[in-house]
Amino acid sequence: MSVESSVFPTTEEKLMKFMVTWRTRPGFYNVALEKFLKTGGKPPQGLKTVGRWHVPGSILGWHLLEGDDPTAVAEHVAEWADMLELEVNPVIEDTAAAEGASRVVKK
Repeated sequence: MSVESSVFPTTEEKLMKFMVTWRTRPGFYNVALEKFLKTGGKPPQGLKTVGRWHVPGSILGWHLLEGDDPTAVAEHVAEWADMLELEVNPVIEDTAAAEGASRVVKK
């Protein structure tokens, strides 16, 4: 296993999930909405949308992405950064969180 593959999973390994939280920048709501309606907010190759949630009538939403290429996450965020304030967090599911926690508790 190379150093790079030990840091970032490959397609043979577990895919990572990234939760993107966005808030539309002041004055960019209509522009961002038009771009979303035109493009669908599709992520670049290497990522897939697991789910996307919007707070109706607000500037707030979440986009859960899954993939094996963190560079694609950076690309997707850069594509929207002029209109949206974005926060990206890698996320894991309950079973993985429980496994990590159990390693600490069992020490």
